[in-house]
Amino acid sequence: MPVRNLAVAAVFEELADRLAIQGANVFRINAYRNAARTLQELSGDVGQMIEQGRDLTELRGIGADLAGKIHEIVTTGTCELLERLRREMPPAVTELLQVPGLGPKRVASLWHDLQVQTPEQVLRAARDGRIRALPGFGEKTERRIESAVAAHLSKERRFKLAVAGQYADALVAHLQRARGVERVVVAGSFRRMRETVGDLDVLVTARKANQAIEQFTGFAEVEEVLSRGGTRASVRLRGGLQVDLRLLAPESFGSALQYFTGSKAHNVALRRLAQERGLKVNEYGVFRGDTRIAGDTEESVYAALELPWIPPELREDRGEIDAARAGRLPKLIELGDLRGDLHAHTTATDGHQTIDEMAAAARALGLEYLAITEHSRRQGMAHGLDEKRLREQGEAIDRFNARAKGIRVLKGIEVDILDDGTLDLPDRALAGLDLVIAAVHSRFDLSRAQQTQRILRALENPNVSLLAHPTGRLIGEREPYDVDMLQVMRKAKERRVCLELNAHPERLDLIDTHCRMAKDEGVLVAITSDAHDVAQFANLRFGVGQARRGWLERRDVANARPLRELMRLLARR
Repeated sequence: MPVRNLAVAAVFEELADRLAIQGANVFRINAYRNAARTLQELSGDVGQMIEQGRDLTELRGIGADLAGKIHEIVTTGTCELLERLRREMPPAVTELLQVPGLGPKRVASLWHDLQVQTPEQVLRAARDGRIRALPGFGEKTERRIESAVAAHLSKERRFKLAVAGQYADALVAHLQRARGVERVVVAGSFRRMRETVGDLDVLVTARKANQAIEQFTGFAEVEEVLSRGGTRASVRLRGGLQVDLRLLAPESFGSALQYFTGSKAHNVALRRLAQERGLKVNEYGVFRGDTRIAGDTEESVYAALELPWIPPELREDRGEIDAARAGRLPKLIELGDLRGDLHAHTTATDGHQTIDEMAAAARALGLEYLAITEHSRRQGMAHGLDEKRLREQGEAIDRFNARAKGIRVLKGIEVDILDDGTLDLPDRALAGLDLVIAAVHSRFDLSRAQQTQRILRALENPNVSLLAHPTGRLIGEREPYDVDMLQVMRKAKERRVCLELNAHPERLDLIDTHCRMAKDEGVLVAITSDAHDVAQFANLRFGVGQARRGWLERRDVANARPLRELMRLLARR
């Protein structure tokens, strides 16, 4: 993924934020947000498209005005409209939008009426009791804001896995082009597939250290070189992400990779195990006294401790070392194990491509089947389907399957769970579908008991085959709703309903600990892309990473089954 696209997308996101705070037209704001999303998912480099003279208006959601702004940003590094908006409002005010519960209207009110611009100032205003006096706020809202801002300030800045992945992929490719560079690996929480990443640790072996350092610091997205030495360097990229490079001797590469992959808790446990055997483990190798006995590969490090190699996603000190010692490490699910995708949208609702286009892309990825699961009628902003339109789409899918080869399209729906646990469409509309995904899209603030009962009632519906994004969280934007997940899982097992692991980078929901709970409870998980266009099938990579963190194997994943077996599984309900 070209990082220049991310830079332009970041400008459009900031434009949308500032316009939203100003109260601009919602369609104008959404145009910038949609354009940012298009650029984030674009596989080609928008800068190269400009150099080749290609028409940017061919891109989804990009009209003449946005195309002109992309050209301006790529060629000048800035945008006149953004600079003007920055002059019209305080530079820090958009950070308030990152606080859960503070939307544009509330941010504007806080800024205009209380003259607060930063999270710290909002926190002080809440503690002083000044927010409750504003129209539309009140004491209860003030307390929620105080809690949300305090939590926001306590967190280090972290980047979603997919964003970090775009930078990581680009950096690896950039470094591999340098003469003398032999191996390049990104370690740290990115290698462990954590859902957010604080920084990137890049490990390199090279015949010529100075050329590798020069190549690294010369990366096009470097905003500031923080440090540079003979064997290491640190930079901050334009998006704010810090990247640290370490040049390693080949004989220490494996031990350094293990050490810098972490986690800290896993490494502490390994050191304790080494001490029991009279050994010492560090980033330079495994030592008995002053003699290095292992360290050129990760496998040698673990073997010196009488352990098999442990996959990075498991290294969180959650029982993986005991499992390794006992020979019980799981054979983790891999991307190539997926046989189909059970959650995708088309132009019938809020998707951007047709059934034919989505199916062709899925087939090109080697998938055997794809479920089209549009939103139901309650999702008006997404043009959700009513009973008649759902029936018409089913007929269109039948026509596609009659002529298509190499892939089967399944008929489905992502139907809203209403406040009382009933579904947004009648049973007669759902009965003829291949699968029904039940989803909570509203009333995230219900009590634990109410939310749990709402979902349990939905799972009782005999048509439901999959529970979508089961905690409702949006990473960094919305906390999970309060629900008794163990009760939900046991009801899902009783009703033979699968739980979705929604691979969209903003969700990654199920979270890893719930994936493992599902495995322990015997509940199948479906890793889905929630793709709204063909580029978003790439989300499956991150869903598989989350599943691996949750110890899931191929047998634990519903859509790792071939079509015939999947259909038998769905029919057993």
